[in-house]
Amino acid sequence: MHKQANKDEENCRIEAGSLSRYREKLPRIAEKIIGSCSDKECYTHIDYEPIPSKESVIEIIDRFREVLFPGYFSRTRIDPSNLTYSMGQAVSLLFDLLSDQICRSIRHDCFRYDLPCTDCADQGNQIALGVLESIPEIRKVLATDIRATYDGDPASKSHDEIIFSYPGIFAVMVYRVAHTLFGFNVPLLPRIMTEYAHGLTGIDIHPGARIGERFVIDHGTGVVIGETAQIGENVRIYQGVTLGALSIPKDAGNQLRGKKRHPTIEDEVIIYSGATILGGDTVIGARSVIGGNVWITRSVPPDTRVMTEEPRLVYK
Repeated sequence: MHKQANKDEENCRIEAGSLSRYREKLPRIAEKIIGSCSDKECYTHIDYEPIPSKESVIEIIDRFREVLFPGYFSRTRIDPSNLTYSMGQAVSLLFDLLSDQICRSIRHDCFRYDLPCTDCADQGNQIALGVLESIPEIRKVLATDIRATYDGDPASKSHDEIIFSYPGIFAVMVYRVAHTLFGFNVPLLPRIMTEYAHGLTGIDIHPGARIGERFVIDHGTGVVIGETAQIGENVRIYQGVTLGALSIPKDAGNQLRGKKRHPTIEDEVIIYSGATILGGDTVIGARSVIGGNVWITRSVPPDTRVMTEEPRLVYK
């Protein structure tokens, strides 16, 4: 027993010595990484002015969720007697977080692109107030999205179930807040928000897209809605739908940036799973139904059903 203990101790010392030999190499590796920070071909942000924080953006989304759906995601119980106090606290905290991240986003662009000073702090405060003042309207639009989801989904048992658990509602909620920020020309922040929702839900909605009321994403995984897409009211889309751009020439980003590249979907359209609709000139007319797995690059008149031919089954 004593011999075994001595052997174990000896092995531990050998392992510790071996580990130290590896760790001695780490300062040299760190120096190489530091040296690469001056390489203009690599992307580095080493500056005294901080950039937006992804962790803070996630907290902002969580705080918006609390305010947009009071009582559902609150960290403490909310009842009629403490609603005024709780909402005041929540809005105050959200303002501080949001104005700081807006300021960082604007200042980052000013420094990086050598833009004229726009008083970033004051602008951040003004925009944050403008976004918070939009919350009642965002709540009303989200309510139409929730009701439309419930009306069209027999599997949903209540509005509460949809608010708590449907990924489509979460992605649309984040989009509607990010779209408001996008409308104030806030850089970086709106895209960080929607990409966070994309990572959680598999639903990719660019904050620049324009989407009407009673919008439903059913199931949702794999949905892509591009920056210049326009979607009317009472539209329902299913998983795997792409509202995208046609392929563009290499290095044509600057040439097409800001131009309409994604389709327009008019009111009361249904688009089933796996459908791909491409192009800025493509319009899907009102009340049309787009079947699953179709590929569309031309406009579709109103009241049209677009389906692929029924597949032929081969039994072997």
